[in-house]
Amino acid sequence: MTGTFDSKLARAGLCSDKAHGAIMPPLYLASNYEFSTFGQKPAYEYSRAGNPTRACFEDALAAAEGGRSAIATASGMAAIDLVLSLLSPDDVIIAPDDCYGGTCRLLNWRAQKGHFKVIFAPLHDTQKMQSLFAQNPKMVFIETPSNPLLRLTDLDAIIPAAHRAGAVCVVDNTFLSPAMQQPIKYGADIVLHSTTKLINGHADMVGGAVICASEETGTHLRWVANCTGCTGGAFDAWLALRGLRTLPLRARAQSQTALQIANALTGHTAVQNVYYPGLKTHPNHALAARQQSGFGQIVSFTLKGGQDAAQRFCAASDLFILAESLGGIESLVAHPATMTHAAMDAAALRKAGISPSLLRLSIGVESAQDLLTDLDSALDAAHET
Repeated sequence: MTGTFDSKLARAGLCSDKAHGAIMPPLYLASNYEFSTFGQKPAYEYSRAGNPTRACFEDALAAAEGGRSAIATASGMAAIDLVLSLLSPDDVIIAPDDCYGGTCRLLNWRAQKGHFKVIFAPLHDTQKMQSLFAQNPKMVFIETPSNPLLRLTDLDAIIPAAHRAGAVCVVDNTFLSPAMQQPIKYGADIVLHSTTKLINGHADMVGGAVICASEETGTHLRWVANCTGCTGGAFDAWLALRGLRTLPLRARAQSQTALQIANALTGHTAVQNVYYPGLKTHPNHALAARQQSGFGQIVSFTLKGGQDAAQRFCAASDLFILAESLGGIESLVAHPATMTHAAMDAAALRKAGISPSLLRLSIGVESAQDLLTDLDSALDAAHET
């Protein structure tokens, strides 16, 4: 593909149909494919191993992230688990102490099974990380921005240090997508996505993806994905590819509205703290401006009235739907302590800084003014005593 990033994504997969010349790539729902000659394997033989629709999506996503290859998986968690297959029982993985609750649950479960050893650490604190690299980790798992407190990890600092320690660097880029951040440019070995979120953007499929900087790693993980059967379905790939074409437009619009929402929250008497890297008061604002091409559509904040205030906010809002997930065209509100991070125990929640009064907003494509009006009404309800 040629042209700017926006043009490349807008034209992802177009005119690739060799059978009939369809402009939009067709959806191949076939589970198996004919061998034209005995002993001669076709390009596709069984859809668990490879599917033309999925391959079209994988190629587009690899190009968007600047990787050599991509593997589409059945979910974002399947993508993480696929990457964890690179580790052996004596290997150490370092992961964020404030990572997504599902990631924390998976890492703890695999570690308890003896598949590897896990250390949860503040990856956003570069100085504290230096001593951990002395333990010779085999993998460093990075979320930037983190979920849900939007802490940033300095990729320019952490990735070279991890490589010097002999570790593979994996970056979960779900919160920003390649439209706003491309970790492979900073030296990341692997990039992960829950394609359910910004990539698809329409809340009508579940999927994940692993993008590899090297062809060798991609080939190995593709073999493992076929072996374990964690690959995604053709229809989900078709939907995600459709969403990928409008990703830059959606990301820009949602980020612009998110900044307005963050500014409105900052000045409200019901709000205690606001977490959004687009605010100049955010401790990582300068890093976000350097490392990212946008500040993202997620805004988190705490309310002064505790969990009761959070509950009143959710009940009073008309436009912010109480639901998990993020990155879609619809605006959502989530209560991490009881929803997205409910798998973490009380001690882990405290260590991660996730309080009962914390709410996470995913900004959609609705009118910014409508969202601001609804936000003000919900905040007034939260402030009632």
